Amino acid sequence: MSVFTESPERQALRRAVFDLGRRYGAAYFQAKARAGLPTRELWDEAGKLGYLGVNIPAEYGGGGAGISELAIVLEELGAAGAPLLMLVVSPAICGTVIARFGTEWQRRQWLPGLADGSRRMAFGITEPDAGSNSHRIGTVARRDGTDWLLSGRKVFISGIDHSDAVLFVGRTEDAATGRLKPALFIVPRDTPGFEYRPIPMELVTAEKQFQVFLDDVRLPADALVGDENAGLMQLFAGLNPERIMTAAFTLGIARQALGRAVEYARTRTVWDTPIGAHQGIAHPLAQCTIEVELARLMMQKAADLYDAGDDIGAGEAANMAKYAAGEAACRAVDQAVQTLGGNGLTQEYGLAALIAATRVARVAPVSREMVLNYVAQHTLGLPRSY
Repeated sequence: MSVFTESPERQALRRAVFDLGRRYGAAYFQAKARAGLPTRELWDEAGKLGYLGVNIPAEYGGGGAGISELAIVLEELGAAGAPLLMLVVSPAICGTVIARFGTEWQRRQWLPGLADGSRRMAFGITEPDAGSNSHRIGTVARRDGTDWLLSGRKVFISGIDHSDAVLFVGRTEDAATGRLKPALFIVPRDTPGFEYRPIPMELVTAEKQFQVFLDDVRLPADALVGDENAGLMQLFAGLNPERIMTAAFTLGIARQALGRAVEYARTRTVWDTPIGAHQGIAHPLAQCTIEVELARLMMQKAADLYDAGDDIGAGEAANMAKYAAGEAACRAVDQAVQTLGGNGLTQEYGLAALIAATRVARVAPVSREMVLNYVAQHTLGLPRSY
């Protein structure tokens, strides 16, 4: 079988997930988002069918596959109009980190629930003063006997209100003024000293964003995931899947938008001719389709490298995939709106809401400028400016 041909199992997964997403569809998703409600019905059904945990090891209730398969799930849900943002976070970041570096108790405590969707975990790394620079993390953990005390602030943390816990990235007190030594802590949502507040956003999405205040949050020793002195490797074990899944989320939305635009161009007739027959409409849609497909190939390469255990190669490819997907999706949604004209800005067609959703991929989880810095320094070997 060609490396460019998906296995029958992946093709079947793609079809099944798309059918599930289509049963709910964009109307369901946007109605929930505009009402500020979670897409719990879709999440629960996807969990019961095993889609949320395809990347979780089988011995902990998952599908035993990889990020490649989880990216298929998110992409197809997005293409069907019902993307689940927390797939990026709960099984992809948190599930991966706990599966690779957690203790046996942590794995049995969390992974089965993350796999079937009965439990969710958010992820907290971004800070007000650090932005995309994870080397300036100010959240500090210090020892107090056998416990840890965690203090700091976080912003733009997705989905805390419907999560059981948050996997926070901090640094140990000894590393506060030295080289980055991130430490990862599981903090249940109801832990004393843990406060979160919603951030008003213009995004039409079912998941809210939050700012977080951690005031000497007391945690037991087993809240630490992995080794406190090997945190950088552990952190990027979660950040590479995050970038891959962000690409999948964005490309699914791009496919959704292009699908609506193409259908409209086929059926909308002006002067007895479908508008899609005109090259001024057809060529931009074709160009966007090519760009989306190129970004998908890079996303699939990144996922394949990650699943093969090549963390360094996956890091480069995941950054490129995230960048390419953000650029391609923004152009695709913009062209879809342009194809529909005034209809592209109506709630009926639902395209205008996708403008902000795809625009996020240019700034989160890492800005496109920081991706370009990464490629310039690590791929091209150019000197740093900072």
